[in-house]
Amino acid sequence: MAGSQSCISCRNTSLFRDDVSGDLICSSCGVLQPYDQFEAQIGGLTGPTGTFVRVGTAGTGSFYTYKERKVLEAHRLINEFTTVLGIPDKNGDVKAMISDITKGEFGQGDWFQVLIGACSYVVMRQVNCSLPMAEVVSAVGCDVFELGKMIQRVTDFLDLKKPEFPEFDIVNSLERTLKNSPSFYDIERSKMDIIRKQGIFLIQCAVKWFLSTGRRPLPLVVAVLVFVAELNQVEVRIEDLANEVHAVISTCRTRYKELLEALVKVAQALPWGKDINVKNIVKNAPFIMQYMERKSMSKSDEKRKNLGQLEVNLADVVSECLRRDDHYGDGTDVISSRNNSQYLLPEGNGYARSSTENVDRLRISPECLSMVYDKFLSQADHANTSRGNRAPKRKRLQFDFEDCSEWWSGKSELSKKLLLQQLLEKDVGLDVAPPSFTTGCLKCKRRREKINAAKQRINRIMHPLHTDLGDSANLSVTDVSHRGKWKKRKGATVDDVDWEDLIIETLLLHQVKEEEIEKGHYNTLMDLHVFNSGIV
Repeated sequence: MAGSQSCISCRNTSLFRDDVSGDLICSSCGVLQPYDQFEAQIGGLTGPTGTFVRVGTAGTGSFYTYKERKVLEAHRLINEFTTVLGIPDKNGDVKAMISDITKGEFGQGDWFQVLIGACSYVVMRQVNCSLPMAEVVSAVGCDVFELGKMIQRVTDFLDLKKPEFPEFDIVNSLERTLKNSPSFYDIERSKMDIIRKQGIFLIQCAVKWFLSTGRRPLPLVVAVLVFVAELNQVEVRIEDLANEVHAVISTCRTRYKELLEALVKVAQALPWGKDINVKNIVKNAPFIMQYMERKSMSKSDEKRKNLGQLEVNLADVVSECLRRDDHYGDGTDVISSRNNSQYLLPEGNGYARSSTENVDRLRISPECLSMVYDKFLSQADHANTSRGNRAPKRKRLQFDFEDCSEWWSGKSELSKKLLLQQLLEKDVGLDVAPPSFTTGCLKCKRRREKINAAKQRINRIMHPLHTDLGDSANLSVTDVSHRGKWKKRKGATVDDVDWEDLIIETLLLHQVKEEEIEKGHYNTLMDLHVFNSGIV
C-alpha cells in the first residue's frame, strides 16, 4: 500500500504496486494511477540511463537516426518538386547530383529547396531539354537571382562545360509550352502539328533577327505562340499564356509588337508590301510566311541574281486575293479566281496547269505582279462605284484559315530544330542588326552631339572673342528632341542644359577621352577622373 496517496477516481487510499510493471493500481476501482517513478539524470554522461529515452534514438518507438530521417525527408522533397516541375523520371539523376554535391549528407531548410531547383534545372539542361527558370522559381518559392546564384555554384562545383552543359534551347521551350498549356488542349492533332511547325519556323526566324539576343526567352515564346494561334483561328489570350509560363505580360506584349514589326519589314518585298502594316499583318501572314519558306528552301546556287525578281507561289497568292469577294461588295461584278488565274501563267511557254512543280517554280517580276494587283483593285473600285447606293455596307474582312490551308507546306528545314550556325546561313527575306546594337548606336550618336555642343559652350566661355556665336548658340536637333525625356527623368534644366550636359562638360574639363564619354558610364568616369583626381 502506498502511503497516504489517494486514487484519482474514487479517492480511496487503498493503492498497491504491481510487481511486474511497478505501476500503482487502486484496489477498489482498479484504475491505473499516474506514473511516479521518474529518475533524474545525475552524474553527467556516465550517469544512469533514463527510463524511456535511449542514446541514439529520437524518442520512444523511433528506429531511425537523425541522419536517416534527414535523408528520407530530402528524398521526399526531391520527389515532390520533380513531380511539380513535370520531370518525375529525372528524380534519380537529381538525387545523384545532390548526393555528389553534399557528399551524401543532403540537408534541410529553404536552401535545400533552392538546391533541388538548381539541380533539376542543370539536369534538364544536360539532356538538352531546357527548363525555364521562372517555372523553377515558382515551384521552389525563391527569388530568380537566388536560384541563378545556386545554379552557378552547382555548375562550378561539377565543372560543367560544353557540351555537358549546352545553351538554353528555345525551340524545346516552345514545344514544351505548347504541350503543357491548357490553352491548346482542345485542338485536333493535325492542326496542333501545323501550329507546332509554324511556331518552330517563326521562333527560329526571330532568333535569326536577334529578337532573343540578351533577353529572356519565354516572352518571345509567348509572342510566337499567340501569333500562330491567331493565324490558325485559335483563341489564345496573351495574358493567360504569359501567366501559365510565369512571364511578364508587358514584356510579352513588347516581343509580340517586335515580331509584327519584323514581319512587316519582310513583307516590303511583296508588290503590295507598302500597304501592309501591323494592323493587317495577320491577313497577309500566309503570303509572307510562304515567301519566307520559299526563300529558306532555295539553295545558294539557285538564288536569284536579280534582287528585283520575286519567287512565290503566284497562283495561290493572287487567287487568294480574288476570292475575297465580300470585301468589295456582293461579288457579282468581280471576276472569279478560276477565270482570272489563267493570265498569271505565261502564254506559249509549255507550262501545264496540272503541273504543280512548274507552278511552284514560276518566276515573275514585281512590276508585273504589281500591275495585276492594281488592275484588280481598279476593277473592284469601278464595280463598287457603278452600283452606287445599292451596294451593301462593306463588312470587315475576316481571315479564314480553311480558305488558304494550302499555303503552308512545312517542308522547310526551319520547321525543324537547327543549329545556330545552320540557322544564320538561312535566308528568310530579312537581315537586321540586333535591336540592342541599333539602340546603342543611336545613343552613341546622341552623346556625340551632346559632346560637340558641350565643347562649343566651353570654347565660348574660355575664348569669347574667338567664338562664332551664330554657330555655337544653336543646339543639335537630336539634343533638343531628347531633352524632354531627360527633363522628366532628372528634373528641370537651366538655360537648355540638362544634367547630362553638365556631367559631360565636367568630364571634358577633366580631360576625359571623348570615346569613353560616348559609352555613357558617367558614374564610373566621375569616380575615376573627378572625385579621385585630387583636384579640389
